[in-house]
Amino acid sequence: MNKFTLKQIGGALSLAVLAVAIAAPASAQRIGATSGVGFADEKTGAVEGPKAIAGKTSYETPMPFFKDLKPWDPNYKPPRTPDGKPDLQGTWSTASLTTMSRGNAGRSGAAIDTLVIPNDQIVKYINAAGYTQNRDESQKRTDPNAGVFTDKNTDAGYNAFWIDPGSEFTKVNGEWRSSYITDPPNGKIPLNRGGQAAGGARMNSVRTVNNTGPEIRGYGDRCLISFGNQGGPPITNAMYNNNVQLVQTPDFVLLDIEMNHDARIIRIAKPGETEKPMPSNIHQWFGDSVGHWEGDKLVVTTRNVHPMQARGRIPLSDQGFVTEKFSRVSPQEIHYEFEVNDPVNYSQVWKGESTFRQSKEKIFEYACHEGNYALPGILRGMAEGRDTAIDKDGE
Repeated sequence: MNKFTLKQIGGALSLAVLAVAIAAPASAQRIGATSGVGFADEKTGAVEGPKAIAGKTSYETPMPFFKDLKPWDPNYKPPRTPDGKPDLQGTWSTASLTTMSRGNAGRSGAAIDTLVIPNDQIVKYINAAGYTQNRDESQKRTDPNAGVFTDKNTDAGYNAFWIDPGSEFTKVNGEWRSSYITDPPNGKIPLNRGGQAAGGARMNSVRTVNNTGPEIRGYGDRCLISFGNQGGPPITNAMYNNNVQLVQTPDFVLLDIEMNHDARIIRIAKPGETEKPMPSNIHQWFGDSVGHWEGDKLVVTTRNVHPMQARGRIPLSDQGFVTEKFSRVSPQEIHYEFEVNDPVNYSQVWKGESTFRQSKEKIFEYACHEGNYALPGILRGMAEGRDTAIDKDGE
């Protein structure tokens, strides 16, 4: 790296103090009775759209399908870095229809109360997922005389062409999974009253504070960090930009998150030594992450997340910490595990796991023009009392 070391960059990042609570991710535009737009054939809704010019066999997926992944070989030996550690480097994808919590039958997720989706039911749940239905709708021809959408859906630009949530549920060691969460058994985030208040703090400010400044807007509006928590901790998935590039040295592991081009730096403790935590008054994006190796498993403990970021999708107090584990389990898979321990926001310690698939894709620059260019318009609309959709769905 030219001129700067990872340690210097990590120190610079720790000085970041501009943060706000996480914004809810946008949903895709759905055609329906209230949208003002219908299919060309209202009786069947099955009129096909244009065909791909290149044909069906011209596209090669950059990563393996979950359906083709087998149970892990217990004798698998991962490739090694020059210092002898398992090589975790490369581009990895967290894209899937699996959601953090169980029983989500909305834009993604499966309406099932068990962690494992039976093999003979997986096709049914894939077809029923909101993202799958949205993708199928986008291939049908709409009524050319219907005009524009009339439902005032501010997410109208997010049709299936623009999103990339994945087309399958996650598979962990040969099992289809309905949720990331493995404990508690119901697959739900065990938020207590404090956690519920922290998660809703930003929207409460929007509705009660007479302030048109950017401070009350969300991460997505301000283009600060990933709104879907793709950088963690813990690492999750969202409607698009689910790639993570890992760069590994003996002293650091860098997670380059595609969403918002986030850079999360993990300091690695040397064998027999304890890496000192940063002072508690230094708050940086994604907290203070310190890792160590337990055999072939990278174990990372993160605490001291910035208070404003902590009031987000997965709130974390100054007493809380998250433990993550990364294991190379096959040439194409990393097993990702996490545990959230925070008595301020949760009624119990909760755990989860997922699979990262290796991708042939490169991570390109993420340019958040929507927030950079639209934020003045949002603030002006608020100042003039115009509808900014806050009353509609929180964004």
